Amino acid sequence: MRVGYLGPAGTFSEQAMHQSLELAGLDGEAEIVALTTVHDVVSAVQEGTVERAIAPIENSVEGGVNEVIDALVHDAPDVSIIGEYVLEINPCLIAREGTELSAVTTVYSHPQPLAQCASFLRRELPGAKLEASNSTAAAVEQVLSSDLAAAALASPAAAMHSGAVVLAESVADHDLLATRFIWLSRSVSEPPSEGQAGKSAIIFSGAGDGSPGWLLDCLSEFASRSINLTRIESRPARLELGQYIFLIDIDGRVDAAGPAADALGGLGEHCQQLRVLGSYPV
Repeated sequence: MRVGYLGPAGTFSEQAMHQSLELAGLDGEAEIVALTTVHDVVSAVQEGTVERAIAPIENSVEGGVNEVIDALVHDAPDVSIIGEYVLEINPCLIAREGTELSAVTTVYSHPQPLAQCASFLRRELPGAKLEASNSTAAAVEQVLSSDLAAAALASPAAAMHSGAVVLAESVADHDLLATRFIWLSRSVSEPPSEGQAGKSAIIFSGAGDGSPGWLLDCLSEFASRSINLTRIESRPARLELGQYIFLIDIDGRVDAAGPAADALGGLGEHCQQLRVLGSYPV
């Protein structure tokens, strides 16, 4: 089985992938494929380049990872979410050996860690230029190949893998920092066993989205059946200004008979577009 992740080696995505595969007893069986961007990760599943892939979709501080959400919604109609894994994140400031913290003029990282460590950067490196990279491990590679006094926000594993050194540990602005990763496949998840807990991810939009109360009517299909929404957000529909697609996560699986499936049927009566991104065990 070919498994894709956001590379290169040393990213938080790689860490989440190996831990998740190890829990499933599959870590030694997978052929690992490092991909350049999170959009590439989703696209590789859509195109069949890999059978499975893991991608970050939500962070406890910065919220949704829009690149992944938009790729799923707009560019990957055949890709399903089949599982999830939550990883505690511990970004560090990493540089070449001999670099002093006070000398750093440029900091590279993926946009999420740059935002998660914003207070540290303002306090310790107020004059440093912040440069976005495709991944945290790619940021370390940029630091090692740069002529500048540069540093990267990345995982301790990235420092060990590259031979760089950690200038400052645990530089996130919040003590509890976690990222939720999703497993992607062109195949849907196995049917649920009796009593198994599950989640579903759903996107919807409709002709009534400009009418007062339309969104309330949609969400009431879940509230009236005592189904908990664990997440809701909107993304531009890419049609015209003011039109949105709504993404919700709910407790319960819609691929088996029960209240969640009934709510999905009720939701469909309000919408023009309705798609289940995934219904999977947790």
